[in-house]
Amino acid sequence: MAVAYIVDAVRTAGGRRGGKLAGTHPVDLAAAVLDAIIERTGIDGAAVDDVIMGCVMQGGQQAGQVGRNAVLAAKHLPDSVPAVSIDRQCGSSQQSMQFAAQAVMSGTQDVVIAAGVESMTRVPMGSTATLFMKEGLGNYKSPHLEEKYPGIMFSQFMGAEMIVKKHGFNREQLDSFALESHKRAIAATQSGAFDNEIIGIEIEGPNGPELHRTDEGIRYDATMESIGSVKLLQEGGAISAANASQICDGASAVLIVSEAALKEHNLTPIARIVNLTVTGGDPVIMLEEPLFATDRALKRAGMKIEDIDLYEVNEAFAPVPLAWLKHTGADHAKLNVNGGAIALGHPLGASGTKLMATLINALKARGGKYGLQTMCEGGGIANVTIIERL
Repeated sequence: MAVAYIVDAVRTAGGRRGGKLAGTHPVDLAAAVLDAIIERTGIDGAAVDDVIMGCVMQGGQQAGQVGRNAVLAAKHLPDSVPAVSIDRQCGSSQQSMQFAAQAVMSGTQDVVIAAGVESMTRVPMGSTATLFMKEGLGNYKSPHLEEKYPGIMFSQFMGAEMIVKKHGFNREQLDSFALESHKRAIAATQSGAFDNEIIGIEIEGPNGPELHRTDEGIRYDATMESIGSVKLLQEGGAISAANASQICDGASAVLIVSEAALKEHNLTPIARIVNLTVTGGDPVIMLEEPLFATDRALKRAGMKIEDIDLYEVNEAFAPVPLAWLKHTGADHAKLNVNGGAIALGHPLGASGTKLMATLINALKARGGKYGLQTMCEGGGIANVTIIERL
C-alpha cells in the first residue's frame, strides 16, 4: 500500500471566547492556515487536489460550506482547488487527516490539505441545534432514536461524570490534572516549544494592529486553590469549567502527500502515517471510546503502548485522559507534554490537526519517533492516528 506523508502542520494560537480572535471571521481564520501551509512548503497552490475542512458548528458564519469558502478567501489557492467540510464532532479535523491520508494511500490523490476551524465565539457551541429548536423546527432526536434511547439527551458533560464514577476518580485528581496542563503549557510557551507550529494572525490590538501568536487561555497564576474554587457543573459531581477544556477560537492545517508528490514538488516529509483507526461505542458514556480505539489501533499497527514515544489525548474533560492512562498503562510523563485543551483550549473542529502540529513538534524536540493521537467525540466515536516522525 502507498504511504501518506505529512509535510507540514500549523495552527493558530488559541483565542478565548470573546478574546483576541473574536474579531476574525472563521472563514478568514481558516484561509490563514491554508495560506501558511502553501507559503511554508513552497508548493504551488494549484497542485492541491483537495481541502478537507473539519468544522462542528456549520451554521451562521461557518455555514455555506466553510471549507470551500476558506479556499476562495485564501491568497495562495486558485478557485480550481475543491474543498469539503466534514463533522465528526470534536474529531472533525483528525478525521480530515485520515480522509486525506486515505486518499493518498489509495492513489486517487497526491496532495491534500487537511484542516479545521472553529470560532466558538461567533458560532456558539450547540447553536446549530438550539436555534432550529427555538424556531419550532424540531431537534436531532428522531422517533426511532428515542425508541432506542428513551428519555436520554446525549450529553458530553454527563458522559464525563459517568467516567469519573466508573473509574473511581475524585475532584482533587481532576483538578490536579488540570493544574498540570496549565503548568506544562506555561513551560512550553516560555521555552518557545510552540514557535514552529503557531502562525501569526493579524488582529486589532489596543494600540493598533498586532500579531496574535500566544495561546490566550493559559492561566499563569493557576493553583489548586483557584481551580478548586470553580463551581461544579452539577451538584455532587466532579466536573467544573476549570477541569474541562476551554471554549476556544482557532484554525489548523496539515499537508499530506504521496511519495510521488514529494519528488515532483521537491518536498521534505516530517512524518509518515502509520495507522488510521476510527471506532464507535457507547453513545451515552460517550467519551470513553478513545480507550478501546487505542487498543484496536495498536493491535492493527502491531505495536504496544510502550513503543509510542509521545501521546496526545484531547483534554475534553480531565477524566478522559486519566481513564485512558489507567486503561492503557501508558506513561503519564509522555502524555500531552506541552499541556492540553484544559489550558490551551479546544476549538472543536480545529483540534485534530492542531494536536498533530503539537505532537510532531514535541517528538522532534525530544528526539522521539512514534506518536499517537486520539480524540473523544460526540456520539461515542473516537479517532486514533499513529505517526512516525522522519
